[in-house]
Amino acid sequence: MQPITSVPDAIALAERGEITLLDVREPGEVAASGTARGAVHIPLGLLPLRADPRAPDFDARLAGKPVAVFCAAGARAGRAVALLAGYGHEAVNIGGFGDWCGCGGPVQPYP
Repeated sequence: MQPITSVPDAIALAERGEITLLDVREPGEVAASGTARGAVHIPLGLLPLRADPRAPDFDARLAGKPVAVFCAAGARAGRAVALLAGYGHEAVNIGGFGDWCGCGGPVQPYP
């Protein structure tokens, strides 16, 4: 797999199913703008409960592939990447949702 060094890389890798996209914005933010197509949505505040493979609420969608994390502008994604790395996940901050959209990343409405 090619390394994730930019949003266009993440778009291509997501389209091929080689990475997991993780949106760590709050539900109201995602409801207002949608999210990247196929992204897992876990708000940053809940991520410690969902990212720990030993936790009963572990989200198995975070296992097995590198995780490309985004938020609104990149700051929360950076905190999420540090947290994920602490639990042994391979993760990279791809910035904000606006970066995703600006590079032509596909978007879906929030369920």
